[in-house]
Amino acid sequence: MIEPELLQQQAIALLKELIAIPSYSKEEDRTADTIEKFLLSKAVITQRHGNNIWAINKFFDTQKPTILLNSHHDTVKQNAGYTINPFLPVEKDGKLFGLGSNDAGGCLVALIATFIYFYNNEDLKYNLVLAATAEEEISGHNGIESLLQDTAFLKLSSAKESPSPFQEWCAIVGEPTRMQMAVAEKGLLVLDCSAHGKAGHAARDEGENAIYKAMNDIEWFKNFHFPKISELLGPVKMTITSIETENKAHNVIPATCNFIVDIRVNELYTFDEVIAVISSHVTCDVRPRSVRLRSSSILPEHPLVKAGLAIGRSYYGSPTTSDKALVSFPALKMGPGNSVRSHTADEYIFTDEIKEGIAIYIQLLKKIL
Repeated sequence: MIEPELLQQQAIALLKELIAIPSYSKEEDRTADTIEKFLLSKAVITQRHGNNIWAINKFFDTQKPTILLNSHHDTVKQNAGYTINPFLPVEKDGKLFGLGSNDAGGCLVALIATFIYFYNNEDLKYNLVLAATAEEEISGHNGIESLLQDTAFLKLSSAKESPSPFQEWCAIVGEPTRMQMAVAEKGLLVLDCSAHGKAGHAARDEGENAIYKAMNDIEWFKNFHFPKISELLGPVKMTITSIETENKAHNVIPATCNFIVDIRVNELYTFDEVIAVISSHVTCDVRPRSVRLRSSSILPEHPLVKAGLAIGRSYYGSPTTSDKALVSFPALKMGPGNSVRSHTADEYIFTDEIKEGIAIYIQLLKKIL
């Protein structure tokens, strides 16, 4: 078994390599190569599905329950506020700077190190599966969602022929949570709405202004409150984020007004329930872009959560979405770093956060394995 201190050093070195390689969503092939090469150097047999790299522990047994260790290696594009080279990994004052260092490079390398720590153990009560996945930042179809449907990956499940093949699985999804446990997260529902009127000349009393019709519905979105409030996630939150008309002439009454609603849904409502309530109150056409990023939660009684509590971790509900929403089995979001640094200029993570993350992951899993 490799000593944790050595794993910590190797994990930080791997993160530096990953930072140096641009890996925007859909362009992660080179970081996938780097992760695969690193695992092979540790005698870990890897498999690849697109830009997703995955591996199983040496003594994997389909008759055992399984814990998936998952994080992503894609990044957003750097914003204009950067004052340093986003692809130059620099250590300064205990911080490691670079695009993707905090979201979610630190989490990814910490989970990789944890997987390697347990890789050769013959007596694990659970299997371990590592998945370094793509397209998380855009909620893409070719990341974790695609991997969970891959034929080779499905063979890991003893219930692979079942409509719910991963019944005996759970997951740790690596996102920066300061190593506290995000046991629930809000779902993301985006609505494209269209209010319809009738075109006419602005100088005459004719037509039906679609903007005014949209304003009535927008006022409803602003003021309506769903009654069920979650102890972990709070209320459902609806926000208008964009309004436009195809008409750009000053003297034409617009026949159509389109607007976008960003809705963060707690675990007490399904997307269908939210859409039904909205449709019964507004006059505009309502079209959901996607119903994939649902709210999710893991029970406080789950072994992963109980293990975390036993080692002094606390739990909370997260307002942001992650690949946890696309995992069809209980998942705990947890990782080193702080989400307030994600997508910011001059992004960084403390190297001590990575070291602590590896130590806590190992400590938590020892309570279960």
